[in-house]
Amino acid sequence: MATTSTNRNPNDTSSMEISQSPLENHINWLELPRDVTLMILMKLGTLEILESAQFVCKLWYNLCKDPSIWRIVRIRNIDEIELVDKHEKMMFNAVDRSAGGLIDVDIEGFGSDDLPSYIASRSSQLKRLRLACCQTISATALIEALEKLSSLKELELTLCSFQTERVIQIINTCPSLTTFKLNELGSRNPTLACDEEALAIARNMPALRNLQLIGNSLTNDGLTAILDGCRHLEFLDLRACFHLELVGSLGKRLSEQIKDLRLPYDSTDDYNYLTTDYDSDFDEIYAQEYDDMDFISDDEMDGQYHYGFSDDDDLDDIIYD
Repeated sequence: MATTSTNRNPNDTSSMEISQSPLENHINWLELPRDVTLMILMKLGTLEILESAQFVCKLWYNLCKDPSIWRIVRIRNIDEIELVDKHEKMMFNAVDRSAGGLIDVDIEGFGSDDLPSYIASRSSQLKRLRLACCQTISATALIEALEKLSSLKELELTLCSFQTERVIQIINTCPSLTTFKLNELGSRNPTLACDEEALAIARNMPALRNLQLIGNSLTNDGLTAILDGCRHLEFLDLRACFHLELVGSLGKRLSEQIKDLRLPYDSTDDYNYLTTDYDSDFDEIYAQEYDDMDFISDDEMDGQYHYGFSDDDDLDDIIYD
C-alpha cells in the first residue's frame, strides 16, 4: 500500500496544536520547598516582613517566625516621629523571633533605654551593633548592654550625642572590637579640639582593623597615639576631622601604615548624614547674634497600628500599638 508523507515547515506553527495550557506553566509559590521560601523571605528587609510579607498567607505567616530569618535585623526610622513607638515594638518582636540567634542589629532614629538591654539579654551571639541618630537611648543603658555582649566585634555610633566621658566609658567596655565607628559633627572651631576619645581608643582597642571617626575633634597627637596603639589598623576614615594637619612625617606614616585611608576633606557623598556642626563655627564668630536666635521644635504625633488575621488567636507578636 502506498504511503504519503507531508513535508511540514518547522518554522510554520499555524498548523501545530498547542499542547500546553498557560496554567501548566504557572508557578504555585505555596508549593515551593520550605528552604527555598525561607531564602526568598531572607532577601526582604525587617519592615517588609513585619508589615507586608507575613500577611500574604498563613503559610508565609508561619515561615516568618523561623529564627533563621531574624539573624540580621534592621529598622531605620527616617524622620517619622509618629512611628517611633511602633518601630520599637517591632524591634522587640524581631529579637524574640530570633530565638537567641541574632548576630547583626541596625537601629536608626528610635529606641528607649529598654531596647539595648532587651537585645543584650536575648542575643549572646551578637557580632555587630549599629546605632544612628538614637537620641533617646542613653549612654548608661548602652554601656550596661555592651557589658553583656562579649561576642561583639563591630560597633557603630553615629550622631548619638553622648558626652565625651561617656564615649570613653563605651570604648573601655569594648576592648575586643575589630571595627569601631564613632561619627559626630565636625567643627573647625579651634577651641573644640580634643584628643580624649582618640587616646582612649589607642589605649583600649588594640585589635582594631577598621576605624571610622567622621567629625571627630582629634589632633595630630591623638592620631599618632592611635597609630601607635592600634597596630592592626587597615582602614581609617578621618573625614571632617578638621583639627588634623596631615603633612610631613605624620602624613607619610599614614600612607605607609594604613591600606585604606579617607582624609579630612575627602568626599562624603557615600555618607548619609551631616558631617559639620555649622552652629559651633558660627558661634565662634557671631556669638551675640547666635544667642538671640529662637528655635522651634516639632510636635510629636501618636500613632496606633494593628495587623493580623481575623481568625488568628496568636496575635501577640503582630500588634504594634
